Amino acid sequence: MTDPQTFRSRSVALHSPDKFFINGDWVSPRGDLPQFEIVDSATEDVFYSVAQAGPDDMDAAIAAARHAFDHTDWSFLDPSVRAEYLRKLAAGLRARSEEMATYWTRQTGPTFAMAQMSMQRVPTAYDFYADLAETYPWVRPAESPMANWSAVVQEPIGVVAAIVPWNTPLSLATWKIAPALLTGCTVVLKLPPEAPGELLVLAEIAQEIGLPPGVLNVVTGRRGVTEQLVRDPRVNKIGFTGSSEVGKKIAVAASEHLGRFTLELGGKSAAVVLDDYDLERVAAVITGQEVSLSGQNCSSLTRVVVPKKKHAEFADLLGAKFAEVRVGDPFASETQMGPVALQRQQESILGYIRKGSEEGATLVTGGKKPEHMDRGWYVEPTVFANVDRNATIAQEEIFGPVVSIIAADDEDDAIEIANGTPFGLNSAVFSDDPDRAWNVARRLRAGTVGHNGFKVESLLIGFGGVKESGYGREGGEMGVSAYLEPKTVLMDAPPAQFA
Repeated sequence: MTDPQTFRSRSVALHSPDKFFINGDWVSPRGDLPQFEIVDSATEDVFYSVAQAGPDDMDAAIAAARHAFDHTDWSFLDPSVRAEYLRKLAAGLRARSEEMATYWTRQTGPTFAMAQMSMQRVPTAYDFYADLAETYPWVRPAESPMANWSAVVQEPIGVVAAIVPWNTPLSLATWKIAPALLTGCTVVLKLPPEAPGELLVLAEIAQEIGLPPGVLNVVTGRRGVTEQLVRDPRVNKIGFTGSSEVGKKIAVAASEHLGRFTLELGGKSAAVVLDDYDLERVAAVITGQEVSLSGQNCSSLTRVVVPKKKHAEFADLLGAKFAEVRVGDPFASETQMGPVALQRQQESILGYIRKGSEEGATLVTGGKKPEHMDRGWYVEPTVFANVDRNATIAQEEIFGPVVSIIAADDEDDAIEIANGTPFGLNSAVFSDDPDRAWNVARRLRAGTVGHNGFKVESLLIGFGGVKESGYGREGGEMGVSAYLEPKTVLMDAPPAQFA
């Protein structure tokens, strides 16, 4: 059995948490704003503090990124040269994976075992994008009656604002930073003030490997400097992950100077269970995916749509599974689910649970703070049955360990229920018949559909949402294209390299 104090007794090893990483160096804040206190979500204790950016700090970061793009050779390097920096970042991340897993667990509450696995996967994304340097079609010859030789050239879009939330900050930043750097963009990374640790480590690694000054700039700030960042006309592209409400505001702000953007936003994802599939297996899948981040995952399958005749049976099965989940300190090896990240998040989740009961849903299990945990932002894994498809808990993103079971009259009704929210990020269909599953999948309005499981692909293929769940895609070749602008070149004769 792991002693959680083994990890909490370790001192924070960040190089300069009281500074920002701008233009290749650690610089002190230009104002006198108070530092952000980072709180251990399981103990409520402050365990380190970081600098808070003001307008002058953000201006300096944007200026550094702009200069690096416009006045250095970074954007003109061969992609294979930039790929080597990605490989060095990957190596640095592997070397410090346990340290970063510790920060993530303490800040946000995932179990340490899960955090370790995730931190070991992140470097593979940098390696993946490095490999694309050799295979991506950077220049594609084309035919045109206007020229003897012509081509479409993919060129970096410019300065990128990368903005990530507190739930999985390193992974979400990776889907933005890795393709941006590969393509020759420069980046201003705005950290979440609740969970900056892993990304400050990334900045330290960037300095250690000699990433050219201004290519990656890292600051921590509140909404004011975020708005400043997205409105600045020196910023050409915004990569944002967060709530749909904020995403809409970012889209409006970027449109003022016709900035490009990729938005990965909220979800209220549905699992559609057809009448031929084993309910025990569904209950196991839903339980496993919902407790992995204490429900703090925008792609979680939080609505389970089941045939009406199987509703009561499934509610009993899922309720029993959720009741068995071992909630506790995320560093303890026996723990299956830790706390949620923040006190305000805990209060919001409990508010939704009260709303669910008030609107007539049946509370099957959970619904409150665990009685055995007297400190920390914990919420019991919660299941509601007999949920009306239009109820608040069936329509709004809760971002916590709360699942709603909704009864459907038939397959068509199940699809209508699944599509009946403003969101469309992830989904799943459970059936032993691949043909039925395929037909349902084609009718679901979601960016991803998994067959018989919680399946989210963001590395090889791509990930993103429809409707209010996002705009554009991250991951795979689509994730590279999002940081490029095509240029048509019409030549009297081909250059030597293409002759």
